[in-house]
Amino acid sequence: MWCSLVVLVCSVALFAESIAGLKWTLPVGWHSSGATSMRAATYPVTPAPGDREGAECVVYFFGAGQGGGVQANIERWQGQFKSPGGKAAAAQVKQVSVHGLPVTTIDVSGQYSGMGGPTSTVPVVVNDYRLLGAIIEGPGGNVFIKFTGPAKTMAANKPKFQQLLDSFENSSK
Repeated sequence: MWCSLVVLVCSVALFAESIAGLKWTLPVGWHSSGATSMRAATYPVTPAPGDREGAECVVYFFGAGQGGGVQANIERWQGQFKSPGGKAAAAQVKQVSVHGLPVTTIDVSGQYSGMGGPTSTVPVVVNDYRLLGAIIEGPGGNVFIKFTGPAKTMAANKPKFQQLLDSFENSSK
């Protein structure tokens, strides 16, 4: 029995996670805290030295044709950040291809007000935050990746986010 259980646990770790016709592999050191009705996966990330809290990387899939368009989501994510003085924060937005899939990425930082959640009436505002995001146009619909947290933790984990993003591919291949 123990032997079968160990083999099962080891086998599960080797397979990629998947949704909407896409599959991906977690970076080494990241672990999933599971899925919910709106979240295909959630990856809590421990804080870097100097940060009191960690970050969170979430993979969202709302269904084919759901969740809004690419540009609307990029604008909404950027709108959750302000620069010093209250002006809109500048964002780096790029269109790239990952394994033949169209991907739009965003990197924005500053004062973040996107933590209120869907039932909150007043957003929580935190300083020195960063968002690395991506929208992957997959065969089953758009998959949204939103990685947010304190600036130091985000900088320390940017290579892992890129590794996660680079691992996305069509699951039928």
